[in-house]
Amino acid sequence: MEFRKRKLIEVSLPLEAINKESAREKSIRHGHPSTLHLWWARRPLAACRAVLFAQLVDDPSSDPALSEEDQILERKRLHNLIERMVVWENTNDEALLEEARREIWKSCGGNPPPILDPFAGGGSIPLEAQRLGLEAHASDLNPVAVLINKALIEIPPKWAGQPPVFPGAASSRIGGWPGTTGLAEDVRRYGQWMRDEAETRIGHLYPKATLPDGSKATVIAWIWARTVRCPNPACRIEMPLVRSWWLGKKKGKEAYVVPSVVGGKVTFAIGHDVSNAPTKDNDGTVSRTGAICIGCAEPVPLSYVRSEGRAKRIGAQLMAIVAEGRRRRVYLPPCGASHMPVDNLIIPEVPDTELALDPRNLWISGYGMLRYAELFTERQLAALVTLCDLAREARDIVAGHAMVASHSRGDDRSLLYADAISGYLALAVSRLSDYSSTVSTWMPDPKNEGIRNAFARQALPMTWDYAEVNPFSNSSGNLDFMFRGIVRVLYQLRPGKVGYVVQSDAATRTAAARGELVSTDPPYYDNVSYANLADYFYVWLRRALAPRFNSIFETIATPKDMELVADPVRQGGPLAAEEFFREGFEQVFRRLCDNAPVGYPITIYYAFKQAEASGEGSASTGWESLLEGLIRAGWAITGTWPIRTERGGRMRDIGSNALASSVVLACRRRQQQAASTDRRGLIAYLREELPIALKELQQGNIAPVDLAQAAIGPGMAVFSGYSQVTEPDGSPMRVRTALALINQVLAEVLTEQEGDLDADSRFALKWFEQYGWDEGPYGTAETLAKAINTSVAGLERAGIFRARAGKARLITPEELPDDYSLVDDDRVAVWEVVLHLVKRLDTQGIDAAARFMADAGASRGDLDAVKELAYLLYAICERRKWAKQALRFNNLVSMWSDLGSAARSMPVVRREQAEIDFDALF
Repeated sequence: MEFRKRKLIEVSLPLEAINKESAREKSIRHGHPSTLHLWWARRPLAACRAVLFAQLVDDPSSDPALSEEDQILERKRLHNLIERMVVWENTNDEALLEEARREIWKSCGGNPPPILDPFAGGGSIPLEAQRLGLEAHASDLNPVAVLINKALIEIPPKWAGQPPVFPGAASSRIGGWPGTTGLAEDVRRYGQWMRDEAETRIGHLYPKATLPDGSKATVIAWIWARTVRCPNPACRIEMPLVRSWWLGKKKGKEAYVVPSVVGGKVTFAIGHDVSNAPTKDNDGTVSRTGAICIGCAEPVPLSYVRSEGRAKRIGAQLMAIVAEGRRRRVYLPPCGASHMPVDNLIIPEVPDTELALDPRNLWISGYGMLRYAELFTERQLAALVTLCDLAREARDIVAGHAMVASHSRGDDRSLLYADAISGYLALAVSRLSDYSSTVSTWMPDPKNEGIRNAFARQALPMTWDYAEVNPFSNSSGNLDFMFRGIVRVLYQLRPGKVGYVVQSDAATRTAAARGELVSTDPPYYDNVSYANLADYFYVWLRRALAPRFNSIFETIATPKDMELVADPVRQGGPLAAEEFFREGFEQVFRRLCDNAPVGYPITIYYAFKQAEASGEGSASTGWESLLEGLIRAGWAITGTWPIRTERGGRMRDIGSNALASSVVLACRRRQQQAASTDRRGLIAYLREELPIALKELQQGNIAPVDLAQAAIGPGMAVFSGYSQVTEPDGSPMRVRTALALINQVLAEVLTEQEGDLDADSRFALKWFEQYGWDEGPYGTAETLAKAINTSVAGLERAGIFRARAGKARLITPEELPDDYSLVDDDRVAVWEVVLHLVKRLDTQGIDAAARFMADAGASRGDLDAVKELAYLLYAICERRKWAKQALRFNNLVSMWSDLGSAARSMPVVRREQAEIDFDALF
């Protein structure tokens, strides 16, 4: 059942480095491909790059000429390469990428397979495949995703090295136009032309604001409050629905709205006095339970607000104006008729398709907003329509300039280049729509005071007060910002081979696959309703790009019938939705099984719902269903790696196999002649294989918090490698049972590692498991010490235990002496080394801990036992729910590589006398 040649991803990954960079990547904006255009649940580039590399590169155990020690060293070398490769600042380090490509080519016999992502979404996987020098293929059913992928992997390589065609631009740069800098420069310049032309046509719709000193200032945004008529017959004012009165919370520059009711009408002023500022008790008028009328203080249920919305009786009232001041925002009360709602604009062909019926993700429909035009003000519609039309007009202008630049009267290349530029311009307009609707809100946050986009979450929520942005300002949410994000992405790209992008459902594309190796992030069940959400952008992209991109924008809305998500509304109920998803998922991966290249595992990203992170039973159903579906489709799971884009504060039981932000699975085609076995045979083989796999995982310094999840991989490789595992009653074993058995054997293997410890450490471990740092009876300590062949007196001399007045306890890390030295200690326990390392990491930092590790390596020469004990201590803390202590031991293992690197550079007392290979210890 063992595959002859394993890939690195099936054995070991430097998860801590991958997770660290994946989490860090979320805060990187300048030049990050995510700023090209929004897509939901996008996988981190760092993780995709690492996974693709490890999917193709051989694990050192595949070379029979390497000894076990050489395998460990070679694996560490490959880990080091990945650790350098995933750092954002190294994204375009050509020397480093070339080093990675050489490893890939060496493991693939000089001919690596093309990479296919049939659920390409935001394009992270095909983009990273292309960065690694691989032929990238992307497909998606959703036209918005297809355009994003074309903009990332298909268009840039076609125009790499070409100078810009905008008149006069080509001569503006010294040193030529490498990569896609010429393409980026044209997007920047034609984007500026679009912005200026739009301001000429509709700039009058965005009047200046008058500041208190009488000067004029550009408006950043108009902040509106939705209104409904108060149901109280004695009041009946147009009551404002406001989430928060706050406008700005920067210290010394606080600003908030002050409402008042005069003569049955609501007016607004601006307050700055912090002593009178809104508090939690009086901030806003709407909560999850209902609204409060500011006129009569009567509570108003949300059911009334919904009914008023369905009757088209929700209005809007200007609440405040945000203007550009000198190095600060200026907040003004409503003033002047020119700032009132813009009505009766003549807007040709407003996109006005129906919203999908999806109350779980499109919350606005419950308030009567059923068509896309109803998500925007008249002014916003005018701006977006004008900009879409200008993107179309720009295409003809670009084509003319390209013909002049190429000295031709007309050729297909000039037209194709014009299509490419107009595609990026349309993406900028689509990006602007995310900040230009009545779902966009104003954030008073001191660190990010400005517009919050409509898709701050993976849904379209109902918003009460909203911000109408000025696209021609120089501040939050402006049109220049949208172009700048795209231009920075293009400047950052270093395109390789031309990528191939098609619009197709995954089943059709995988059936046509010929030799492509799959790495993909499929939609999972009902996590994200991609098609329903993407319609928001589709209507603007279609207006700007059809008919030139008619092959992907030929339908009125995004295709939905073949989308592989469970949608009870679309598919006729929950059971039908579940069946649709299950059958579709298995069909895709069964076809992949027929067409996958031999010798490589495929990789699949499983992104879980937040709810799946808690509890038992139904909370794990999705994870089990995924594994069962893959096994039924003919796959054997050979690796499961938790990828964390966020580090949660809560530690979870090591036996629960709690999921991270996502899990990457490595899968191989199950052998056609795979044998069957029973429960007893499965357990026997797990006991044979898991100790080896666990050792490899620990050698890779996988964090204890991730060990249980990663151990599923080799465990499931055993289970899913059989054609069938039968229970004593003859029924086939379910995945849930197999997971429980894997956890059971894993616990056994961890316990057996205690045998590698010295007697003092075994005693301390047993005592810690029962009492932690608390006191216990002296008699119990004496009995336990004798059973383990040590003594309480010896433990006290070793400095790890204390016995007084019939009570005994372990010495805590905090009680250990700061000036302790291993050099003169003739009784050093592994336990003592672990505690000193933990203390030094906590109180003195990595250098002090590395200094101690260097001395420990020279004195003992068995640092593997130190690391194993840290894993065991983490497991005990998790079982006992000692989260704080678990975190300390998890950090020690997570920092192991860094400690080892620092320790290697330090002179070590008695290193020569120890006669050990110090490098091999790490």
